[in-house]
Amino acid sequence: MDGTSDGPWAGTGLDACSSQVLEYLLSHPSADSRTVSTAVGASSEATQRALRSLEDALLAVRTDDRPPRWTAGPPRSSLGQLLARKRRELAQAELYMEQLNEIYQSVSLRRSAQLIEVMEHQEEVSARYAYLLKGSTREVLHLSKPPYVSGSGTARASGDTGSAQPAVQPGVRLRSVYDTDGFTDAVSLETALRGTAIGGEFRLSTPLPLKLVVFDRTAALLPLHGDRPSAGSLLVHSPALIDAVAALFENIWERAAPASLESRGDWPFPHPPYEVEQIDERTREILRLMATGMKDDSIARVLNVSRRTVQKHISEAGSTLGVRTRFQMALLAAERGWLGSRPA
Repeated sequence: MDGTSDGPWAGTGLDACSSQVLEYLLSHPSADSRTVSTAVGASSEATQRALRSLEDALLAVRTDDRPPRWTAGPPRSSLGQLLARKRRELAQAELYMEQLNEIYQSVSLRRSAQLIEVMEHQEEVSARYAYLLKGSTREVLHLSKPPYVSGSGTARASGDTGSAQPAVQPGVRLRSVYDTDGFTDAVSLETALRGTAIGGEFRLSTPLPLKLVVFDRTAALLPLHGDRPSAGSLLVHSPALIDAVAALFENIWERAAPASLESRGDWPFPHPPYEVEQIDERTREILRLMATGMKDDSIARVLNVSRRTVQKHISEAGSTLGVRTRFQMALLAAERGWLGSRPA
Protein backbone atom coordinates (compact mmCIF):
# COMPACT_ATOMS: atom_id res chain seq x y z
CA MET A 1 0.00 0.00 0.00
CA ASP A 2 1.75 3.11 -1.22
CA GLY A 3 0.56 6.38 0.26
CA THR A 4 -0.70 7.78 -3.01
CA SER A 5 -4.28 8.36 -1.91
CA ASP A 6 -5.57 11.87 -1.42
CA GLY A 7 -8.17 12.99 1.09
CA PRO A 8 -8.82 11.40 4.50
CA TRP A 9 -7.01 8.15 3.64
CA ALA A 10 -3.70 9.79 2.74
CA GLY A 11 -2.21 9.33 6.20
CA THR A 12 -3.03 5.61 6.34
CA GLY A 13 -0.83 4.61 3.44
CA LEU A 14 -3.76 3.16 1.48
CA ASP A 15 -3.64 3.80 -2.23
CA ALA A 16 -6.63 5.30 -4.04
CA CYS A 17 -8.08 2.00 -5.25
CA SER A 18 -7.75 0.30 -1.84
CA SER A 19 -9.47 3.27 -0.20
CA GLN A 20 -12.42 3.04 -2.60
CA VAL A 21 -12.70 -0.74 -2.13
CA LEU A 22 -12.66 -0.41 1.67
CA GLU A 23 -15.34 2.27 1.61
CA TYR A 24 -17.51 0.06 -0.58
CA LEU A 25 -17.08 -3.00 1.70
CA LEU A 26 -17.92 -0.96 4.79
CA SER A 27 -21.30 -0.07 3.29
CA HIS A 28 -21.82 -3.48 1.60
CA PRO A 29 -20.92 -6.15 4.19
CA SER A 30 -20.50 -9.00 1.67
CA ALA A 31 -19.52 -8.79 -1.98
CA ASP A 32 -17.46 -10.75 -4.48
CA SER A 33 -14.53 -9.22 -6.34
CA ARG A 34 -16.48 -8.77 -9.59
CA THR A 35 -19.18 -6.78 -7.82
CA VAL A 36 -16.56 -4.68 -6.05
CA SER A 37 -14.67 -4.07 -9.31
CA THR A 38 -17.83 -2.87 -11.05
CA ALA A 39 -18.84 -0.69 -8.10
CA VAL A 40 -15.54 1.17 -7.80
CA GLY A 41 -14.87 1.32 -11.55
CA ALA A 42 -11.52 -0.47 -11.37
CA SER A 43 -10.10 -3.31 -13.42
CA SER A 44 -10.30 -6.86 -12.11
CA GLU A 45 -6.54 -6.98 -11.54
CA ALA A 46 -6.48 -3.67 -9.63
CA THR A 47 -9.43 -4.76 -7.50
CA GLN A 48 -7.75 -8.08 -6.63
CA ARG A 49 -4.56 -6.25 -5.61
CA ALA A 50 -6.57 -3.85 -3.45
CA LEU A 51 -8.47 -6.70 -1.75
CA ARG A 52 -5.26 -8.61 -0.96
CA SER A 53 -3.70 -5.41 0.38
CA LEU A 54 -6.68 -4.79 2.64
CA GLU A 55 -6.59 -8.43 3.78
CA ASP A 56 -2.91 -8.10 4.75
CA ALA A 57 -3.78 -5.01 6.79
CA LEU A 58 -6.71 -6.85 8.47
CA LEU A 59 -9.08 -4.33 6.93
CA ALA A 60 -10.91 -6.95 4.81
CA VAL A 61 -11.81 -10.60 5.41
CA ARG A 62 -12.28 -13.24 2.69
CA THR A 63 -14.89 -15.97 3.18
CA ASP A 64 -14.64 -19.55 2.02
CA ASP A 65 -17.54 -19.17 -0.34
CA ARG A 66 -17.23 -20.05 -4.01
CA PRO A 67 -16.57 -17.60 -5.48
CA PRO A 68 -14.97 -15.95 -2.40
CA ARG A 69 -16.82 -13.04 -0.91
CA TRP A 70 -15.30 -10.12 0.94
CA THR A 71 -16.38 -8.18 4.00
CA ALA A 72 -14.78 -5.26 5.84
CA GLY A 73 -13.00 -5.79 9.16
CA PRO A 74 -13.54 -3.51 12.20
CA PRO A 75 -11.98 -0.24 11.00
CA ARG A 76 -11.12 1.19 14.44
CA SER A 77 -8.86 -1.67 15.52
CA SER A 78 -7.49 -2.43 12.06
CA LEU A 79 -6.82 1.17 11.09
CA GLY A 80 -5.52 1.90 14.59
CA GLN A 81 -2.82 -0.74 14.14
CA LEU A 82 -2.03 0.58 10.69
CA LEU A 83 -1.74 4.15 11.93
CA ALA A 84 0.42 3.05 14.87
CA ARG A 85 2.82 1.39 12.45
CA LYS A 86 2.85 4.52 10.33
CA ARG A 87 3.66 6.62 13.39
CA ARG A 88 6.60 4.35 14.20
CA GLU A 89 7.81 4.61 10.63
CA LEU A 90 7.49 8.39 10.74
CA ALA A 91 9.40 8.53 14.03
CA GLN A 92 12.18 6.45 12.50
CA ALA A 93 12.15 8.68 9.43
CA GLU A 94 12.43 11.79 11.62
CA LEU A 95 15.34 10.24 13.52
CA TYR A 96 17.06 9.42 10.25
CA MET A 97 16.38 12.96 9.03
CA GLU A 98 18.07 14.39 12.14
CA GLN A 99 21.07 12.13 11.62
CA LEU A 100 21.36 13.26 8.02
CA ASN A 101 21.04 16.89 9.12
CA GLU A 102 23.86 16.45 11.64
CA ILE A 103 26.07 15.09 8.88
CA TYR A 104 25.11 18.00 6.64
CA GLN A 105 25.77 20.57 9.36
CA SER A 106 29.13 19.02 10.16
CA VAL A 107 30.22 19.12 6.53
CA SER A 108 28.84 22.66 6.11
CA LEU A 109 30.72 23.90 9.16
CA ARG A 110 33.95 22.40 7.88
CA ARG A 111 33.33 23.95 4.48
CA SER A 112 32.50 27.31 6.05
CA ALA A 113 35.61 27.15 8.22
CA GLN A 114 37.65 26.69 5.07
CA LEU A 115 36.08 29.80 3.53
CA ILE A 116 35.92 32.10 6.57
CA GLU A 117 38.05 31.88 9.71
CA VAL A 118 37.15 33.68 12.92
CA MET A 119 40.23 34.73 14.88
CA GLU A 120 39.63 36.24 18.30
CA HIS A 121 43.15 36.14 19.75
CA GLN A 122 45.53 38.95 18.87
CA GLU A 123 48.57 36.68 18.70
CA GLU A 124 46.88 34.45 16.13
CA VAL A 125 45.75 37.41 14.04
CA SER A 126 49.22 38.98 14.10
CA ALA A 127 50.88 35.74 13.06
CA ARG A 128 48.47 35.12 10.18
CA TYR A 129 48.74 38.73 9.03
CA ALA A 130 52.54 38.60 8.95
CA TYR A 131 52.45 35.25 7.13
CA LEU A 132 50.02 36.47 4.46
CA LEU A 133 51.85 39.75 4.01
CA LYS A 134 55.22 38.08 3.59
CA GLY A 135 53.73 35.50 1.23
CA SER A 136 52.11 38.06 -1.08
CA THR A 137 53.71 38.07 -4.52
CA ARG A 138 51.55 40.44 -6.59
CA GLU A 139 49.62 43.06 -4.62
CA VAL A 140 48.28 44.09 -1.24
CA LEU A 141 45.15 46.27 -1.00
CA HIS A 142 44.50 48.22 2.19
CA LEU A 143 41.61 50.32 3.54
CA SER A 144 42.27 52.10 6.83
CA LYS A 145 39.83 54.08 8.97
CA PRO A 146 39.26 54.96 12.65
CA PRO A 147 39.05 53.74 15.30
CA TYR A 148 42.68 52.70 15.41
CA VAL A 149 44.48 50.63 18.00
CA SER A 150 48.07 50.96 19.11
CA GLY A 151 50.69 48.26 19.10
CA SER A 152 51.72 46.05 16.22
CA GLY A 153 49.62 43.10 17.30
CA THR A 154 46.43 45.01 17.77
CA ALA A 155 47.02 47.05 14.67
CA ARG A 156 47.23 43.94 12.60
CA ALA A 157 44.17 42.52 14.29
CA SER A 158 42.10 45.46 13.23
CA GLY A 159 43.22 45.45 9.64
CA ASP A 160 45.80 48.21 10.15
CA THR A 161 49.06 47.10 8.62
CA GLY A 162 51.18 48.99 11.09
CA SER A 163 54.90 48.33 11.34
CA ALA A 164 54.70 45.06 9.47
CA GLN A 165 54.58 46.63 6.02
CA PRO A 166 58.33 46.30 5.38
CA ALA A 167 57.71 42.54 5.26
CA VAL A 168 56.19 42.94 1.77
CA GLN A 169 58.35 41.23 -0.84
CA PRO A 170 60.10 43.38 -3.47
CA GLY A 171 57.96 43.95 -6.53
CA VAL A 172 54.65 43.62 -4.70
CA ARG A 173 52.32 46.54 -5.41
CA LEU A 174 51.02 48.02 -2.17
CA ARG A 175 48.00 50.34 -2.40
CA SER A 176 46.36 51.97 0.60
CA VAL A 177 43.38 54.27 1.03
CA TYR A 178 43.11 56.14 4.33
CA ASP A 179 40.07 57.81 5.77
CA THR A 180 40.68 61.55 5.45
CA ASP A 181 39.12 62.32 8.82
CA GLY A 182 41.43 59.90 10.62
CA PHE A 183 44.64 60.57 8.75
CA THR A 184 46.06 62.79 11.48
CA ASP A 185 46.08 59.78 13.81
CA ALA A 186 49.58 58.57 14.70
CA VAL A 187 48.83 54.96 13.71
CA SER A 188 47.63 55.83 10.21
CA LEU A 189 50.44 58.31 9.63
CA GLU A 190 53.13 55.88 10.73
CA THR A 191 51.58 53.14 8.60
CA ALA A 192 51.54 55.40 5.55
CA LEU A 193 55.15 56.40 6.11
CA ARG A 194 56.30 52.80 6.33
CA GLY A 195 54.29 51.86 3.26
CA THR A 196 55.58 54.67 1.07
CA ALA A 197 59.12 53.95 2.26
CA ILE A 198 58.94 50.64 0.38
CA GLY A 199 57.27 52.03 -2.73
CA GLY A 200 53.65 51.87 -1.62
CA GLU A 201 50.95 54.14 -3.03
CA PHE A 202 48.29 55.76 -0.91
CA ARG A 203 45.24 57.92 -1.37
CA LEU A 204 42.74 59.71 0.84
CA SER A 205 38.96 59.33 0.85
CA THR A 206 36.02 59.71 3.19
CA PRO A 207 34.02 58.03 4.42
CA LEU A 208 35.45 54.52 4.13
CA PRO A 209 32.95 51.69 4.70
CA LEU A 210 35.30 49.31 6.52
CA LYS A 211 38.86 48.34 7.33
CA LEU A 212 40.32 45.80 4.97
CA VAL A 213 43.50 44.12 3.79
CA VAL A 214 43.46 41.93 0.66
CA PHE A 215 46.46 39.70 -0.08
CA ASP A 216 47.01 38.71 -3.74
CA ARG A 217 43.20 38.52 -4.09
CA THR A 218 43.33 35.10 -2.44
CA ALA A 219 42.72 36.13 1.18
CA ALA A 220 41.17 39.12 2.94
CA LEU A 221 41.44 40.32 6.53
CA LEU A 222 38.84 42.56 8.15
CA PRO A 223 37.73 43.31 11.71
CA LEU A 224 35.26 41.01 13.43
CA HIS A 225 33.55 44.11 14.88
CA GLY A 226 34.00 47.36 12.98
CA ASP A 227 33.59 49.54 16.07
CA ARG A 228 35.97 47.40 18.16
CA PRO A 229 39.09 46.82 16.06
CA SER A 230 40.90 44.95 18.83
CA ALA A 231 38.11 42.35 19.17
CA GLY A 232 39.50 40.03 16.51
CA SER A 233 39.36 39.54 12.77
CA LEU A 234 37.76 37.56 9.99
CA LEU A 235 40.08 35.86 7.50
CA VAL A 236 38.17 35.30 4.27
CA HIS A 237 39.19 32.71 1.67
CA SER A 238 35.92 32.63 -0.30
CA PRO A 239 36.72 33.63 -3.91
CA ALA A 240 33.32 35.29 -4.34
CA LEU A 241 33.68 37.41 -1.20
CA ILE A 242 37.26 38.32 -2.03
CA ASP A 243 36.23 39.42 -5.52
CA ALA A 244 33.50 41.56 -3.94
CA VAL A 245 35.76 43.36 -1.43
CA ALA A 246 38.50 43.77 -4.06
CA ALA A 247 35.97 45.39 -6.40
CA LEU A 248 34.90 47.64 -3.52
CA PHE A 249 38.53 48.65 -3.00
CA GLU A 250 39.03 49.42 -6.69
CA ASN A 251 35.91 51.60 -6.71
CA ILE A 252 37.14 53.53 -3.67
CA TRP A 253 40.66 53.78 -5.10
CA GLU A 254 39.39 55.33 -8.32
CA ARG A 255 37.48 58.01 -6.42
CA ALA A 256 40.14 58.69 -3.78
CA ALA A 257 42.50 61.66 -3.88
CA PRO A 258 46.14 60.76 -4.62
CA ALA A 259 48.68 61.75 -1.96
CA SER A 260 52.36 61.22 -1.22
CA LEU A 261 54.57 61.24 1.83
CA GLU A 262 57.81 60.69 -0.05
CA SER A 263 60.15 63.50 -0.99
CA ARG A 264 58.80 64.64 -4.30
CA GLY A 265 60.67 64.03 -7.52
CA ASP A 266 59.34 67.21 -9.09
CA TRP A 267 60.95 69.60 -6.60
CA PRO A 268 63.23 72.13 -8.35
CA PHE A 269 66.95 71.56 -8.00
CA PRO A 270 66.85 67.86 -7.12
CA HIS A 271 70.64 67.92 -6.81
CA PRO A 272 72.14 70.55 -4.46
CA PRO A 273 73.86 73.22 -6.54
CA TYR A 274 76.23 74.04 -3.69
CA GLU A 275 77.45 72.68 -0.41
CA VAL A 276 75.51 73.53 2.73
CA GLU A 277 75.67 72.22 6.21
CA GLN A 278 73.96 68.89 6.79
CA ILE A 279 71.02 68.54 9.18
CA ASP A 280 70.32 65.86 11.74
CA GLU A 281 67.95 63.01 10.91
CA ARG A 282 65.23 64.22 13.28
CA THR A 283 65.04 67.59 11.52
CA ARG A 284 65.00 65.80 8.16
CA GLU A 285 62.01 63.67 9.26
CA ILE A 286 60.15 66.72 10.55
CA LEU A 287 60.76 68.68 7.35
CA ARG A 288 59.64 65.79 5.18
CA LEU A 289 56.35 65.52 7.07
CA MET A 290 55.90 69.28 7.11
CA ALA A 291 56.38 69.37 3.33
CA THR A 292 53.34 67.10 2.92
CA GLY A 293 51.17 69.66 4.68
CA MET A 294 50.96 68.01 8.09
CA LYS A 295 50.36 70.14 11.16
CA ASP A 296 52.76 70.24 14.09
CA ASP A 297 50.51 68.10 16.29
CA SER A 298 50.29 65.38 13.65
CA ILE A 299 54.05 65.37 13.10
CA ALA A 300 54.60 65.11 16.85
CA ARG A 301 52.31 62.09 17.10
CA VAL A 302 53.97 60.31 14.19
CA LEU A 303 57.49 60.83 15.53
CA ASN A 304 56.49 60.39 19.17
CA VAL A 305 57.92 63.72 20.24
CA SER A 306 56.42 66.82 21.77
CA ARG A 307 54.86 69.61 19.76
CA ARG A 308 57.45 71.96 21.21
CA THR A 309 60.26 69.76 19.86
CA VAL A 310 58.73 69.87 16.39
CA GLN A 311 58.41 73.64 16.48
CA LYS A 312 62.00 73.99 17.74
CA HIS A 313 63.41 71.97 14.82
CA ILE A 314 61.28 73.87 12.30
CA SER A 315 62.34 77.20 13.75
CA GLU A 316 66.02 76.28 13.66
CA ALA A 317 65.72 75.01 10.08
CA GLY A 318 64.00 78.25 9.07
CA SER A 319 66.78 80.30 10.64
CA THR A 320 69.42 78.23 8.88
CA LEU A 321 67.69 78.66 5.52
CA GLY A 322 66.83 82.31 6.14
CA VAL A 323 63.12 81.91 5.40
CA ARG A 324 59.90 82.72 7.22
CA THR A 325 57.16 80.67 5.61
CA ARG A 326 56.75 76.91 5.57
CA PHE A 327 56.41 76.88 1.81
CA GLN A 328 59.75 78.63 1.40
CA MET A 329 61.29 76.28 3.92
CA ALA A 330 60.03 73.17 2.11
CA LEU A 331 61.17 74.51 -1.26
CA LEU A 332 64.69 75.37 -0.09
CA ALA A 333 65.00 72.17 1.95
CA ALA A 334 64.18 70.17 -1.17
CA GLU A 335 66.61 72.29 -3.20
CA ARG A 336 69.40 71.37 -0.82
CA GLY A 337 68.48 67.69 -0.74
CA TRP A 338 67.33 67.78 2.88
CA LEU A 339 64.11 65.90 2.13
CA GLY A 340 65.84 62.84 0.70
CA SER A 341 67.41 59.90 2.48
CA ARG A 342 70.26 60.33 4.94
CA PRO A 343 73.49 61.07 3.04
CA ALA A 344 75.89 58.19 2.75
